[in-house]
Amino acid sequence: MKAIVQDRFGPPDVLRLADVDRPEPAAGQVLVRVHAAAVNPYDWHMLRGDPYAARLLGGIGLTRPKQRVAGIDAAGEVAAVGAGVPGLRPGDEVLGFCPGAFAEYAVTTPDLLVRKPEGLTFEQAAALPMAAVTALRGISTVGRVRAGQRVLVTGAGGGVGTFAVQTAVSLGAEVTGVCGAGKACLVRSLGAAHVVDHAREDWADGRRRYDVILDNVGDRPPSEVRRALTPAGTLVANGGGAPGRVFGAIGAMLRVVALNAAVRQRLAVIVPSVPSGPAQADLSAVTALVGTGRLTSVIGRTHPLADAAEAVRHVERGHALGKTVLVVR
Repeated sequence: MKAIVQDRFGPPDVLRLADVDRPEPAAGQVLVRVHAAAVNPYDWHMLRGDPYAARLLGGIGLTRPKQRVAGIDAAGEVAAVGAGVPGLRPGDEVLGFCPGAFAEYAVTTPDLLVRKPEGLTFEQAAALPMAAVTALRGISTVGRVRAGQRVLVTGAGGGVGTFAVQTAVSLGAEVTGVCGAGKACLVRSLGAAHVVDHAREDWADGRRRYDVILDNVGDRPPSEVRRALTPAGTLVANGGGAPGRVFGAIGAMLRVVALNAAVRQRLAVIVPSVPSGPAQADLSAVTALVGTGRLTSVIGRTHPLADAAEAVRHVERGHALGKTVLVVR
């Protein structure tokens, strides 16, 4: 089968299209024929082994990648199931977390999959897993957003941001989206009551305060972000860190945790990652929002599988509109 592989850590140029053996599902596993795979900032972090400190924590690999085939978010059809997998059969259309998703086939476990909603394209479905689940956790699970609250989302025109705006709106919040001028109309169309152009206005100057801030950019220290919180407000920090950093987002998250112990406001972090346990509850919640029309995927660009390096490069540069998706089939 065709797959995008990486034999060493490095920039997107280390990715290459190769012929590899098709994986086979073991007991308790599912083989998915991938139709589309989304690109996340997570992917370039894995590609570069970045930040370096994360290599010492396991899961990435110390001197070379543990996962040779790139990618995690996928949508496609069940091709085969291993022994002991109930409820799924070949031909079922699914979406979820599939390690090695940048390939024609990928193996995963049933607790990381849900059925694809009818009427959703494979590209739209592939855009959901990591970004929409991260948005749901940031806004609902960690942020605890309630109807009537003021919520600010930075990076509102990006992958997590577009889902976060919609999720907060669905909960009855008054949402302000921070984005570039070119994304303002999109963010308003997703339900944001207010849009702030980050190049022209300092959203953290304290003139307007919010009950919950989901910071998807991480370019401001938490001491500055706190100025835009109400006295009992919540900051949910997601992401941060640029390629080539020793500590990157890990250092930023530790600063948030340390400051949380010294202030009245609630400061929390959320880390987009491959779930370490069942993800069906979150994935089901996301697809339920899709089914009711309260959540939709915003796809800024699509690329063929062979152009995976360029797709990852585009996401790594930052400021990507919505989700970038690889078309595999």
